[in-house]
Amino acid sequence: MPIYPKQKGGFFVSTVKEVLDWIKSLVIALIFAILISIFVFQPYKVDGHSMDPTLYDQERIFVSKLSHTFSYYPDYGDIVIIDSRVERKRSLLDDILENPIFSLIMGTSDTHTFYVKRVIGKPGDVLEFKDHKVYRNGVALDEPYIKEPMEFVSDDKWVVPDGHIFVMGDNRNNSLDSREIGYIPLDHVMGEKLFGNGAAPKQ
Repeated sequence: MPIYPKQKGGFFVSTVKEVLDWIKSLVIALIFAILISIFVFQPYKVDGHSMDPTLYDQERIFVSKLSHTFSYYPDYGDIVIIDSRVERKRSLLDDILENPIFSLIMGTSDTHTFYVKRVIGKPGDVLEFKDHKVYRNGVALDEPYIKEPMEFVSDDKWVVPDGHIFVMGDNRNNSLDSREIGYIPLDHVMGEKLFGNGAAPKQ
């Protein structure tokens, strides 16, 4: 059987093909990672002390984005990430551009836009703030996770509208939350905390 010499340049062609295969694999992995972080699971960093003592400043938490992806309400007591720009409509483009990878490339990262808070009220709930406590539908909430007794009081009854939730920080006396920024549209709830510094009991 005759033996033919390898064609000139064959090694170069095979090397290029191997490099292109590696690049293709990396691109597919990157796209997959981006899709996961947009629709399923994403890390966030706590900025500030509004969730003391449950979460501390600069703590990394991992968030399920399924409630945001499929538009369902989080449970009472869930710790959630919210987009604080409640007067601004959100779109899928926001979800894509706010992805950490795109934010890094475009230099648009803004951690002050997103707050970490706890779900206190859902549509139809009537909330009252008196006697250093939160009352939901006439019943005082048992909140062992808050840092200290709440100083905030209000003579008003706050009725959570359809399509929104009401959130507060565990550090009630040092938290910018629904008491000031208003009710949070459901599409502004970016996800629920899965892992972090331990979970407070739900109500």
